[in-house]
Amino acid sequence: MYEVFADMHIHIGRSEKNKPIKITAARSLNFANIAKECTDRKGINIAGIIDCASPYVIEDIENFLSTGEAYEIEDGGIIYKDKVCIILGSEIETSEVNEDGKTGSAHNLCYFPTLNDIKGFSNEMRNHIKNITLSSQRANISAYELIDIVKKYNGILVPAHAFTPHKSFYGNCTTSLKRIFKEKYEDIPAIELGLSADTNLADKISELEDKTFLTNSDAHSLPKIAREYNKMLMENISFKEFVKVLKREDGRKVICNYGLDPKLGKYHRTYCEVCDKPIKGDAPVTKCDTCDSRNITMGVYDRIEIIKDKKESKSPSHRPEYIYQIPLGFIPGLGGKTIEKLLDTFDTEMNILHKLSFDDIDSVFGEKIAKSIIDAREGKMHIQEGGGGVYRKDYKRIIYILKVLM
Repeated sequence: MYEVFADMHIHIGRSEKNKPIKITAARSLNFANIAKECTDRKGINIAGIIDCASPYVIEDIENFLSTGEAYEIEDGGIIYKDKVCIILGSEIETSEVNEDGKTGSAHNLCYFPTLNDIKGFSNEMRNHIKNITLSSQRANISAYELIDIVKKYNGILVPAHAFTPHKSFYGNCTTSLKRIFKEKYEDIPAIELGLSADTNLADKISELEDKTFLTNSDAHSLPKIAREYNKMLMENISFKEFVKVLKREDGRKVICNYGLDPKLGKYHRTYCEVCDKPIKGDAPVTKCDTCDSRNITMGVYDRIEIIKDKKESKSPSHRPEYIYQIPLGFIPGLGGKTIEKLLDTFDTEMNILHKLSFDDIDSVFGEKIAKSIIDAREGKMHIQEGGGGVYRKDYKRIIYILKVLM
């Protein structure tokens, strides 16, 4: 077995024929470009593209396979240049009823082994979604019903960005995933943490102790691929092995989660919509400390403090380390031209972030750049907390992260 890097939440902005898929994503985000970005620049070995149920994307995949550059494998997945395995996925928004009888929405990541499987899923979901061509569309079913459809087509379901205040299970639908999925809860092997949460926060909830944690980019542009990602131990890169990793079977597992400190996440703390600022104070914050308003966006940290059932965060023995790491594009002092030179010299971002020593970088680019990269690798940052849909800043840049993470 060997170690691989995986980002399992990547969007498609437009099809090859310029048809809209994810409205808020970049036009350059299409199936072929994602495959090339993961292989040539990022060094990602497994990529979950989660807009593949769109008929426009299915057409692009068929055309991509016809070129001979990529091929499907028996264990599931599409292999490109023998370097990256693309897992075909779909992000579906389900309708949930919370404990107070109110309706909320939650996003689900659904992964499938073959193109035929996701074709079948797409055709069936036409009965539940008004516009199957677009990404992350609202279905007229619950996740409890969706999981049966996913399994029918040999797929697996993972709750997406599980704690964010909008479009997530814990964020606005429930205090317990078991309440939503009932007897099917054991069919969910993992959850996605999201940009405003980490292992320490999620492990305050006891029902998640047996679930594998994923941290992914939710990329809306090519440069944002692998802003958060996972290191996995696998026999080979395939859908079958990916599922074994999530279930921690036969020695397969997530070795490490890499992500930004959740304090940088735009929904980390509660935000006052009247004063237009994050609210200070001990969590959980439920009203503004300035204007006393309850017109707020509940922060991930504050929400977890409300629904947690552990006094302290304690991780199970199988839980890997969560490392706060900054992607190349977010490191102070690294402009676009410098990053291009780094990639030309050292091949991929994963090589630069994980394998090169200080001396390797210093010998070519100098001490200042080498120190910035190593500091980012080791999480040596001073940051401010984010909230209300606003990303926060690192220790040198005030505006940059606000722009670059969007």
